[in-house]
Amino acid sequence: MDHQIEFVSEDIDFALTNPEQIAKWITRVIEQHKQELGIVTYIFCSDDYLHNINLEYLDHDTLTDIITFNNADEEGIIEGDIFISIDRVRDNAQSLGLSFEDELHRVMIHGILHLLGFKDKTKKEAEQMRKQEDSSLSLRNF
Repeated sequence: MDHQIEFVSEDIDFALTNPEQIAKWITRVIEQHKQELGIVTYIFCSDDYLHNINLEYLDHDTLTDIITFNNADEEGIIEGDIFISIDRVRDNAQSLGLSFEDELHRVMIHGILHLLGFKDKTKKEAEQMRKQEDSSLSLRNF
């Protein structure tokens, strides 16, 4: 089975500065949760692109920073497509007073946490998700 994390950009010109280190970090987070990496694809895109996906697949007429599709066929194997709006991440980082990289990493790991089974619909779930994000971010060593 393939074990990989892919990073692609759809309708924008965007590339991560350190994809190898990010992939290793994400793999560590998955393994820490006693799961195995299958194939995870990150698709970096614009607000418009992600808004269209939100409308088409989720029937939500809103801007969002991330949409995660779980493609796993097997228990314990993490597979999915994670769409991230670079426009949203940039705006959110600015309004939160965070660096773009820190906010991007939080959003990237947020998608993985969804694939690991964490939810964020209720206040309690959202608090748990935030704790998991913080814990995962602390594992970065780059």
